[in-house]
Amino acid sequence: MEDVIEMENTPTVPNNELEQRYIRYKDVIKELTIMNDIFMRNVFKKRECIEHVLRIIMEMKNLQVLDYTVQKDYKNLQGRSAILDCVARDDVNNQYNVEIQQDTEGASPKRARYHSGLLDMNTLNPGQNFEELTDSYVIFITKDDVRGNGLPIYHADRVIEETGGMFGDGSHIIYVNSSIQDEDTALGRLMHDLHCKNANDMYSEVLAKRVSELKETETEESVSMCDALEKLIQEFEQKGELQGEARGIAKGAIKKAKETAKALSQEGMPVQKIAQILGEEGEIVRNWLEEEK
Repeated sequence: MEDVIEMENTPTVPNNELEQRYIRYKDVIKELTIMNDIFMRNVFKKRECIEHVLRIIMEMKNLQVLDYTVQKDYKNLQGRSAILDCVARDDVNNQYNVEIQQDTEGASPKRARYHSGLLDMNTLNPGQNFEELTDSYVIFITKDDVRGNGLPIYHADRVIEETGGMFGDGSHIIYVNSSIQDEDTALGRLMHDLHCKNANDMYSEVLAKRVSELKETETEESVSMCDALEKLIQEFEQKGELQGEARGIAKGAIKKAKETAKALSQEGMPVQKIAQILGEEGEIVRNWLEEEK
């Protein structure tokens, strides 16, 4: 039985305002890939999509996802919360946290450790023995090679230094480098698909079907993505990150405007749309984005 929690308030019937948002943002949605947070959350709402991704990364073609949650909000005893992109449980009760990360900072080893701890703290019920903890896997799919060794995938497990043997606590951290898209391997083809804007260019029929569904039809989910894009822009406005004039802007505000442009670009928004929101010239915004590469 599938257990899916959707954090967005998806309307039952799109009203006129939401329909207008769809018209406004449908071209933006066409530019999104699964590497974009907003789009990824909607793709992963289908069990077969997260199951396909896990089967390839784990190299377990028979892996079955029993239940999963998109955008799971975990809190520790001190109240420090973290919203995990996708948490899944397989048919032998192993747990998986799949995270799409655009920035190196978002995929730091300490963050991976924290996510691993949150999974553990929310696994056992009162009275259960610690030995009943199942294996957990925190999987960061990163835009670039954040580990820096030119490998497509990195497996991090605790090792006993004196012997070189495995500690065997069942905690695993995996980094997948999506910049390597070797189409001769299943993992490389998956990374290729995660970066595809067009469903017709994908290898995976499972992912292609879902991407086509979200991009080519006006579903409640596609309308909710427009709503999420609207909220994202409003958040930047509320934080005061949309300030200043094109040329007389202060140095600090330019930095904030550049950060905003980068974030919106990572969500798949076209340069001209970003420029319109920031009140800047398109060429200036394009140069800012080139500086970040």
